[in-house]
Amino acid sequence: MEKLIDDEYIKDLNRAVQDVLAKNETRKWTGYVNKVVGLLLEARLPGAMVGELCSVITDQGDVKPAEVVGFKGEISLLLLLVDGRGVHQGSKIVQSGRHVEIFAGEGLLGRVVDALGKPIDGRDLEGTLVPRAVDAAPPEAYGRPRIDTVFATGIRVIDGLLTLGVGQRIGIFSGSGVGKSTTLGMIARYGDADVNVIALVGERGREVQDFIEVSLGEEGLKKSVVIVATSDQPAMLRVKCLLTATTIAEYFREQGKNVLLMADSVTRLAMSARDVGLSVGEPPTMKGYTPSVFAMLPKILERAGRAKSGSITAIYTVLVEGDDFNEPIADAVRGILDGHIILSRTIAARNHYPSVDVLNSVSRLFPDLADKDHQEAAGFMRNMMATYNNAEDLIAIGAYEKGSDPRIDKAVLLKPVIDSFLQQGIYETTSFEETCKLLIDICQQGK
Repeated sequence: MEKLIDDEYIKDLNRAVQDVLAKNETRKWTGYVNKVVGLLLEARLPGAMVGELCSVITDQGDVKPAEVVGFKGEISLLLLLVDGRGVHQGSKIVQSGRHVEIFAGEGLLGRVVDALGKPIDGRDLEGTLVPRAVDAAPPEAYGRPRIDTVFATGIRVIDGLLTLGVGQRIGIFSGSGVGKSTTLGMIARYGDADVNVIALVGERGREVQDFIEVSLGEEGLKKSVVIVATSDQPAMLRVKCLLTATTIAEYFREQGKNVLLMADSVTRLAMSARDVGLSVGEPPTMKGYTPSVFAMLPKILERAGRAKSGSITAIYTVLVEGDDFNEPIADAVRGILDGHIILSRTIAARNHYPSVDVLNSVSRLFPDLADKDHQEAAGFMRNMMATYNNAEDLIAIGAYEKGSDPRIDKAVLLKPVIDSFLQQGIYETTSFEETCKLLIDICQQGK
């Protein structure tokens, strides 16, 4: 039997229907606030979706964004993305029918924006910008290119002993005040990336300008996008901060660029997500963290990495509570990432910066990225550092006699040279090639 309608006609008809639908707005449902508890709203919203963006309209005419985060029977639960001033029982809620979106494009370079992608540096966004949903899925595991290119940070201790690769995800773990932000600033200035995307999650308001002007600097800002959600802002905005940063980084990756994504810190993100989960009635687990926190972490962290057209090299800081490196968030993040850099308070107390605890840090891709000479030199330096640390107490009290152990003698002799290699000023940078040469020279001195 001959076809009564050919395939081309069907395709033309489908295109015509899509054009008509695109030109007509979808129906917007309206509801009203039934209950307000802090920033949590309850309302009847027919057809509402989890993650849908809604607008709460106050009597003063203010429009406050809120996101649907769950349901309780026929009642929708929404969390405000801003303060709740002016919202009351009976306030009108208008559904948008879409998820939270931000605008991404070349015009973001050199700019400072909030967690919803709106500029906070006093200037309007310019250039071509395209809308993108912030809740994108991670790329599929199969088909990701292998990481085989060195990412040079300009920091000797990292490039020499914890070599990173383009597209790698690594965490910087430390307690408060040990140098995480300063280390991030050094990598942002001297790292081998086309674009920096920096998320400051739950940061102190005072430190935002300090990071931009001191740690990042004018040159670093030119090729950077800074996304800010300070500690005084609602929990939902702090959660969106890293999502927005990752979405912007994905845009530049699709343009074929090598992007450096940095977030300070994942711990504050987890704390914000915990607040959101507890608000909607999730049961608390370890240290009060809700199950959704541990489900969210891999979904966000797995979005970085290499793609066929570009890459996202990601560096996430983790603020360990009470200097406990096995607390729940640190343990979960360490299991997801491709390595961890530990910053030690003891090392920092000796005025040794960057205060990297080399012996407890690891880059899982180091064996794939470093050549044979580099690996041997790095292994030799680690052995010398471990030997000295094991005998340090005896050396300090004068109980060790020179000549008792040739390996300890060698470690004591090389200690000043190794410390000189590991220490570095915040405005000092060393190329990857020079770092490898210095490392191999130290190895040869000890043999």
